[in-house]
Amino acid sequence: MEHFDQSPTDPAFVQDPYPFYDSMRAAGDFAYWTDYAMPCAVSHAAVSAVLRDKRMGRAPLTQPAADPARAAFDAVEAHSMLELEAPDHTRLRGLVLRAFTSRTIAALEDGIRSLCHDLIDRFPDGDFDLLDAYARPVPVITIARLLGVPEQAADDLLRWSNAMVAMYQARLTPQIMAEADSATRAFTAFLRDHIAAKRATPGDDLLSTLIAARDGDARLSEPELISTAILLLNAGHEATVHTLGNGVATMLKTGQRRADAAAVEEIMRHDPPLHMFTRWVYAPCEVLGQTFQRGDRIACLLGAANRDPAIWSEPHRFDPDRSGPAHVAFGGGIHFCVGAPLARLELRVALDVLWERLPHLEQVTRPVYADAFHFHGLERLMVRDASGGSI
Repeated sequence: MEHFDQSPTDPAFVQDPYPFYDSMRAAGDFAYWTDYAMPCAVSHAAVSAVLRDKRMGRAPLTQPAADPARAAFDAVEAHSMLELEAPDHTRLRGLVLRAFTSRTIAALEDGIRSLCHDLIDRFPDGDFDLLDAYARPVPVITIARLLGVPEQAADDLLRWSNAMVAMYQARLTPQIMAEADSATRAFTAFLRDHIAAKRATPGDDLLSTLIAARDGDARLSEPELISTAILLLNAGHEATVHTLGNGVATMLKTGQRRADAAAVEEIMRHDPPLHMFTRWVYAPCEVLGQTFQRGDRIACLLGAANRDPAIWSEPHRFDPDRSGPAHVAFGGGIHFCVGAPLARLELRVALDVLWERLPHLEQVTRPVYADAFHFHGLERLMVRDASGGSI
């Protein structure tokens, strides 16, 4: 396969990675990214195939040497279903899905809508950052309510989540690692206290449901409960913030005001929050004519797959009315995002309320993407209400 050089921290790439993806995709379904020393699936067909191939998975074949500097973080990761394969993944995901039902998610809509109105009521006059005022609090408060932990802890949850998620970015430093490990210890202690309280006095919340969930004799252990709760917050919060920010920025740029299901899907396709998701190869295999060996690691470039011109005409254009197959922003296969229904609900409601309340919202400055690849989200989104009236 053809080799390509591109630093993931290069400012031009951070602001617009799509030209690089186009170059890679033009060379075939797979390309080799030398900066990661890793083959990449870049077409929609290749990414979809790798995500669903049972000869590949998230768990590495050999565990890396323990690093005391990230011991707490790695201990949580060891029980995260995002990093596990069958049978542990099957058991964990099954127990979570028993608690994370469509009825549970649907019941959150009125609360999310009320929260969005409350946040808009508190928007400052003049210019403000929509991410801080709206995109960040909506998902973190929603997850807090869903888990049954005090929403007054939202600032702590947000700080811990941001510190932990920073471990997945290209510009990992010793300071980022230390902050993530410290945040993990604090988050774990917080959840351990709440799990103990809910064991004694269960509530009508997801954490209580997960504590009680059974699959035959199988139940979630306390480390699994903690890892699952952290995963639901970290994965759900980070992705929803980026998607809402990216989507609003795109709509403001294109002059569209949409909040329907089709618009939410097009936001996810056009500018997804996660651009790279990896798989380990467990057995020699061939995918779309490319051979891989046991122990190889493949990067699925979700952002590249979602703009494949072989699938969508004018893929760089934002068009909520386009037709075509499903995007891959939520992943695929057994690791398809368990929180996808909640993310879709949050996005639809948040956009609906925003455009209802602020139909004349406008950008103040050009949005800037954060240097946090493999995530792709804005540092800030400075806006103002151009109507001149009261929000």
